[in-house]
Amino acid sequence: MPSRSIPAGYDFAEETPVIEDYRRLRAVSGLSPKSLEAARIALPNTLHAVVVRHEGRAIGMGRVVGDGGCHMQIVDMAVEPEHQGKGLGKAIFAALVDWLNRTVPDTAYVSLIADGDAKHLYAKFGFEEVMPASIGMARFFRGDPAKR
Repeated sequence: MPSRSIPAGYDFAEETPVIEDYRRLRAVSGLSPKSLEAARIALPNTLHAVVVRHEGRAIGMGRVVGDGGCHMQIVDMAVEPEHQGKGLGKAIFAALVDWLNRTVPDTAYVSLIADGDAKHLYAKFGFEEVMPASIGMARFFRGDPAKR
């Protein structure tokens, strides 16, 4: 599935992660937690996703979200810490970019938020910083903590 080599013992699937795996992988990889309600709404709206399994257990993922034509964003890049450093994140990202290359119109705008050193990986695939022309902005909506 990924065009680049993946380590033996790992299986890649082009599928959306199930809610439990999605929430767990975000938490263990250091991404912000998402409520059960948020995950139930978000996951069916995935344009494309990759799940990596080791011994049948989901240990990594990445998704593309957006409108499928004009604007898309790569999100939820996550690999369990004990499986990091093996090229799995690179292979997940490569699979998402391969899908985008095959699928989206040539005028599509694909963005992402690069945390820490991840920007070096993303740059290898042609993603560039957009400053100073553009600045990424965000707002977190914090609702009832019981819903998380």
